[in-house]
Amino acid sequence: MSLQPFITLYRYALEPIAPFSWFGINVCSIELVAALRLCTILRQTKEDLYAKHQHRSGDKPALVEERSFLRDACTSLTIKFGGEAIIGSLLAVPPSFVLSGVSPGVYIAAQTIVEYIPVIPSMSLSTELPLSIVDGFTRALLLCSLTPKPVITHASPVIASSPWTLLLSSLVIANGGFFITSMFSFLEPTPLTLTTPAAIKPYGWTATDLWCAPFITGLYALLTHAQPFWAELHSVISTVLGNTGDKVGPMDPEAARALCALILAGMFSTRTAKNYGLVWKRSVAEKIKIQ
Repeated sequence: MSLQPFITLYRYALEPIAPFSWFGINVCSIELVAALRLCTILRQTKEDLYAKHQHRSGDKPALVEERSFLRDACTSLTIKFGGEAIIGSLLAVPPSFVLSGVSPGVYIAAQTIVEYIPVIPSMSLSTELPLSIVDGFTRALLLCSLTPKPVITHASPVIASSPWTLLLSSLVIANGGFFITSMFSFLEPTPLTLTTPAAIKPYGWTATDLWCAPFITGLYALLTHAQPFWAELHSVISTVLGNTGDKVGPMDPEAARALCALILAGMFSTRTAKNYGLVWKRSVAEKIKIQ
């Protein structure tokens, strides 16, 4: 299968769009889609948690805190930039939101738009399955283009060549914000309280979002030879598979990103199908939830 259509799609989605480009502001369509998608999911989750909270309370008056726009905006910004802030402090690299306010502004604007939409349908198979493909392409941009850069271009040769630093950065950047908001109950209708994050509850490790981050970043690094370790590993794998000819070369970064996007789209589509009962689950598979 040719990856050229997906490469072209990425190039088009990464071009600056009007009216932002008129003022020299670099905002692309894929960033707008990712921001609106995140803020929509957060609103759907909040409304679902509110309904469950009211149901648990029954006839008793439920303890509910009035929602503020600032709390909702802080939630989306924490999810977007929380992991990046953690890794930035560890690697002594300033996070993107410190260098430019464009991306935070996009997410605040998206939060405003989503909050003023009168009704948003709840999550269902018919809506989430096609959007899983969108999620695959937006997540691939994060894991293949944005996450590796601060590591492989780091001033320290030790950090720049460390595969462990690369995988750890991917894990934290992709999931750190969700971990923080879950730990402090940002999405609950109650006041902020400290609780156990979903990621470290029983079977939390099975969540697709958790393990797909280092897996996809590692795959991208393997295909593109982002670090010497991955180039050597690619050569070893090629030899084991029977290639005794010339040394295996790196894959084009755009092609590798497109391939990773297709893999992620397949992962997220499978997760959606299982979560909404499209794929039959039984015995052990029922216990290990794909989240």
